[in-house]
Amino acid sequence: MNKLSCLRLKKNRQKYNQFLNRLSGEIAKRGVIDVLRNGVKIYPANLVMFYMTPSAKNTVAKKMFEHNIFSVTRQLMYSRDSTTLALDFCIFINGLPVVTCELKNQFTNQDVEDAVRQYKTDRDPKELLFTFKRCMVHFAVDDAKVKFCTKLSGKSSWFLPFDKGYNDGAGNPPNPDGIMTDYLWKQIFTRAELANIIENYAQVVERVDPESKAKSFIQIFPRYHQLAAVKSLLADVKAKGVGQRYLIQHSAGSGKSNSIAWLAHQIIGLERNGGNIIDSVIIVTDRVNLDKQIRDTIKQFMQVSNTVAWAEHSGDLRKAIAGGKKIIITTVHKFQFILEDIGTAHKGRNFAIIIDEAHSSQSGNMSASMNIALGGNYNPVDETEDKINRLIEGRKMLTNASYFAFTATPKNKTLEMFGVPAPQPDGTVKHVPFHNYSMKQAIQEGFILDVLQYYTPIKSYYRLAKTITENPMFDKRKAQKRLRSFVESDHFALNTKANIIVEHFHEQVISKAKIGGKARCMLVTSSIERAIDYYFAINRFLAERKSPYKTIIAFSGEKEYDGKPLTESAVNGFPSNQIEKIFKTEPYRFLIVADKFQTGFDEPLLHTMYVDKVLTDIKAVQTLSRLNRAHPDKHDTFVLDFANEPDDIQESFSRYYRTTILSKETDPNKLYDLIAAMEQHQVYTEYHVDNFIELYLSGAEREKLDPILDACAVLYKGLDEDAQVEFKSSAKGFVRTYGFLGAILPYGNAEWEKLAIFLRLLLPKLPSPVEEDLSAGILEAIDLDSYRAEAQAMVSIQLKDSDAEVDPVPTDFAGSNQAPELDLLTNILSTFNDLFGNIDWKDADNVRAQIQRIPSMVSQDKAYQNAMKNSDKQNARIESDRALQTAILGVMSDNMELFKQFTDNPSFKKWLADMVFSVTYNTEGKPYEGQKTV
Repeated sequence: MNKLSCLRLKKNRQKYNQFLNRLSGEIAKRGVIDVLRNGVKIYPANLVMFYMTPSAKNTVAKKMFEHNIFSVTRQLMYSRDSTTLALDFCIFINGLPVVTCELKNQFTNQDVEDAVRQYKTDRDPKELLFTFKRCMVHFAVDDAKVKFCTKLSGKSSWFLPFDKGYNDGAGNPPNPDGIMTDYLWKQIFTRAELANIIENYAQVVERVDPESKAKSFIQIFPRYHQLAAVKSLLADVKAKGVGQRYLIQHSAGSGKSNSIAWLAHQIIGLERNGGNIIDSVIIVTDRVNLDKQIRDTIKQFMQVSNTVAWAEHSGDLRKAIAGGKKIIITTVHKFQFILEDIGTAHKGRNFAIIIDEAHSSQSGNMSASMNIALGGNYNPVDETEDKINRLIEGRKMLTNASYFAFTATPKNKTLEMFGVPAPQPDGTVKHVPFHNYSMKQAIQEGFILDVLQYYTPIKSYYRLAKTITENPMFDKRKAQKRLRSFVESDHFALNTKANIIVEHFHEQVISKAKIGGKARCMLVTSSIERAIDYYFAINRFLAERKSPYKTIIAFSGEKEYDGKPLTESAVNGFPSNQIEKIFKTEPYRFLIVADKFQTGFDEPLLHTMYVDKVLTDIKAVQTLSRLNRAHPDKHDTFVLDFANEPDDIQESFSRYYRTTILSKETDPNKLYDLIAAMEQHQVYTEYHVDNFIELYLSGAEREKLDPILDACAVLYKGLDEDAQVEFKSSAKGFVRTYGFLGAILPYGNAEWEKLAIFLRLLLPKLPSPVEEDLSAGILEAIDLDSYRAEAQAMVSIQLKDSDAEVDPVPTDFAGSNQAPELDLLTNILSTFNDLFGNIDWKDADNVRAQIQRIPSMVSQDKAYQNAMKNSDKQNARIESDRALQTAILGVMSDNMELFKQFTDNPSFKKWLADMVFSVTYNTEGKPYEGQKTV
């Protein structure tokens, strides 16, 4: 709106009041950000409320931008009712308030928390200036820290840090040129930066509840690390052009979705030498629910409609690019299939490939497919040599694309592929992230919670007993694994742990009203069968204590259980795609999982995790981090761990607590060592490889390809066991390592490329070496004698406060079978009991003693004795089951746990009935004297 229009409006008081009412209504409905960005329509004109940042060569737009009035009012009196109230200062753009500030000085014994308290208690959110959407952001500032809030709502106002970070943690670094927070007005409160934030970052997002269809709104303002990351990426792309790789290590809960959306939207508009640097952005994510979030965020900024597409099916990506779509979003699971259909349509175009959670998105073969497709450098009519050379080039990172890999937990492969090379004085090269917002800083700033603050290991103790008179020999190593699996899956042990879980959740989570009484929990199990076991066990204990809460189970596919096929939807009673939504509703509080929901599941109401699965490295971090999402009423989390040691969890988390660094690059010469290991076994020859590759690349049918592979497979099968192990492990190692190295090596190797293709197709035809299992039969010779689960002292796991180095991708995959070491059963059990049962046992711990007296009690029953002597086996079984019921009632006062198991656990009841009958039944009707083995 120009000055002449303003003068005309002011002269006509009625029109002027109409304009102000219209403007006020539009701000209330759309928010001040959208009004500034898109103006106001008032008949008969469309009024521009803010002139956007001009491009470098647009002199007209530059002049218009200079007409914007950026103003600051100190000691702003904002209330008509309380005229003595004043705000420290407010920033206006063209008369509309965008930023308010409360300033404090630590020299006067006031800090940023006093400013926050002032906003919460003294700044009434009903006042027009503080009403939601009428102002972009509210800052609380002292000389050391900055916090901000986008929605004032009294004491529930949520202020977040806006600090630069120091030493990979919270706060701000010392400033040699002034106070630590002067970056706020020197960098952020400038005309150019405020305009940039309004145009490209700040927004009001509408949320619609899928059930009630009720609408709610949140106002987004970038956090400091998001603003810094996106701006530095854009600046680097503008300076260097395409063909670069960037690793962004941003902690869980850091707002990666918004960072990705802001980067994608702005990178499309980057210009260099008069033209766009990037033609299309492809966002690859492993989170299906991310696409709508990113699309909605981007669409609010895009000036041209219909520029964002979702590529789900084959051909969608090609159509999207051909149709002028600037930003295409797809999932990693669909992407590799989509790429196969792209062809040569995109030669000469420049791409930005943004990869969400890069460690799960960049396999060697997928990288090659992506590069070949987007590079447009494959022609099916080329000669074999040309095809090989193009495949080699296709594996390399594209020169016409820039890669942006976002992850909280970068693996060694991710660091080497996307990290910034950092040459060292000793000649080695380390790789570091381009930008880092660490787990340490996110925790200290309160964006996520410290999931290791209240960590309780539950130590399980076992004692096994021999149930046979013989003392056979077994393979020690395999026997110990079988024994551990046996005791962990024992019904008595599992029910003990299930009872601990139910009791803990009610006594420590529900009774203490965690998350305002809305807390949920997750139980992580080691297998689908174990998850189902826990599901039924926990439901029994919930029913016993008349708990109002229910459980949900999550697993993939179908599992046969007790002779019946089960799926999660059949068990739960509702479709699988409803689990996340229903888990938020009452009365569901327990989510029992087998692999599912251990990554990418963002539920702020998740408070407690019970772990009965061994977790290492990234899996440990990703799984336990499901608890870290912040919620206004969430102040802590609990972890009860039945399977892991605190030291192991500490080691896993410490790798990603601060900056993760690759210690050195992978040595490609290791591939020659793997080739040498394979060639000594003469499974294939150069002729086999060359002949196969020529046929394969010319599109030959299976009947021509299989005979070559089958001939090599026959030679492999003729090797002894150790030779088979060495060859197959070396072949796997070569395929895996070359698939990764082929993307980053500066020079290609045609022989490696051909061999990798050949081995990748040969490996499925090579059977695993048949190894005699010298531990078979051990489970039939033992039984669980005693069991106790004992909570250890709760610990707060402190992570190592230093950058962590990870080793490069291992290239030595060759191995051999370990020779079995045989030992007597008694010695194996003694070793196991020393490892897992070295405590002072109590009578109550003795599982076998609790049930061993039952057969004797049943055999004394006169009706049963009579049936054994005078009736058939079927009638005898009926009398046995009746006598067992009587015996169980008889021991109820001494052993309530045994009674509960018998009455509530059908599997245990059947096992006990079968066992009792098998050891007591004889046709003479004589009482059982304990000779038979229990």
